[in-house]
Amino acid sequence: MPKKETAEVLSIDGREVRISNPDKPYFSRDVKLSKLDVVNYYLSVASGAVAGIRDRPSMLKRFVNGAEKEPFYQKRAPENRPEWLRTVTLSFPSGRTAEEVVVDDAAGLAWIVNLGCIELHPHAVRTTDLDHPDELRIDLDPGPGVEWDDVRRVAIETRNLLEEMGLRGWPKTSGSRGMHINARIHQKWSFTEVRRAALALSREIERRVPTLATSKWWKEERHGVFLDYNQNAKDRTTCSAYSIRPLPDARVSAPLRWEEIPDCEPGDFTVLTMPARLEEIGDPNAHMNDAAGSLDQLLELADRDEAAGLGDAPWPPHFQKMEGEPTRVAPSRAKSAKTVGKTTKKAAVKKTTAKPRSKMPLIVVANSPHKDKALAGLERWKAKHTDVAAHLAVDDVLVDSMRGRSSTWTRIRVNLRNVPEKIRPAQETPDPDDDPTRAWREARGKKA
Repeated sequence: MPKKETAEVLSIDGREVRISNPDKPYFSRDVKLSKLDVVNYYLSVASGAVAGIRDRPSMLKRFVNGAEKEPFYQKRAPENRPEWLRTVTLSFPSGRTAEEVVVDDAAGLAWIVNLGCIELHPHAVRTTDLDHPDELRIDLDPGPGVEWDDVRRVAIETRNLLEEMGLRGWPKTSGSRGMHINARIHQKWSFTEVRRAALALSREIERRVPTLATSKWWKEERHGVFLDYNQNAKDRTTCSAYSIRPLPDARVSAPLRWEEIPDCEPGDFTVLTMPARLEEIGDPNAHMNDAAGSLDQLLELADRDEAAGLGDAPWPPHFQKMEGEPTRVAPSRAKSAKTVGKTTKKAAVKKTTAKPRSKMPLIVVANSPHKDKALAGLERWKAKHTDVAAHLAVDDVLVDSMRGRSSTWTRIRVNLRNVPEKIRPAQETPDPDDDPTRAWREARGKKA
């Protein structure tokens, strides 16, 4: 006979939430946490966690088999849901729509955590206006080998620039190696305008600390801390405050006070430490909604960049080609200089020839839905090519988190730019070579 499913019913503010398989292991490495432990963590920090997602549509990133297994993404709200749980219909760049979950209270939070949502992923809009974000999101993403101290220095530069632009930044650890800085804005600018403001900010930070920061989209062109302006494109989400990340120590995306940044460490903030921290100091984001500001000065900065010849930068791959966007191809795949700009019916846009970009010698060494297996493949490749590996810099190894329609996988590439040409290995079959989207992409290509 099949094993009978166990469940625990929680009464939360007068609502009953059923937690299925409460003893199911969700973390089993540095810390041991069951599904019910994760639910209880979120209930203990609900005053802060709900504030970060309230009245916002949320994408469900579901770790149904715990943090050590691969998640899948679910945009559409499950049909079998409580009648008290709100939803809202969101449109996407593809033209499709989805009825997404809106969490407004602790009961709703517990309900989505029961689905396996270890992380919380709200959109940057409120349900009252789905076309105009109320948040500028600045994602500081350190490259391989970049020290935490460099992230902190870039964060301080970002705070200073935001203040110059009339905005207040609210920092938090990403819960991994980076940092997020969010700024409340008035709901009057479109997603495209907010992204344009974020791009201008990223480029200005790069100018101010060129050895520490980059605004370059292509990984093979980056160095230091990448300011990911594309997190402000429509349909993009980042984990919100108090979100647990799927790391062995169950660390958390922790809101910070600016004066804490010089001495804080990402590993200080975990499921085990955050409830006491919230109780002791309160929520550092508590007054965030009172600090909405204007994007006017950042958009003026964008105007100046464009007047100086800096046009748009690449968009995420699933977006349609945008007017003024450069050729959407990685430098390693670029065959020649491309002509940028085009003529519209309304106005003629002067065509300019982009500067030729050097083609990067990249090879793919591993593809796998499991990051640890992809990294093991990298180590096998290094052992096979010891003479080549000796020439690699830290940022010559590119670990890409690839996202398909509903799944993720890890691709590992090696940039051979520092390797003498006479010993550069040719592209081999990656080991492992398990890209879960390959069959779908090949089928789509045949139809096209």
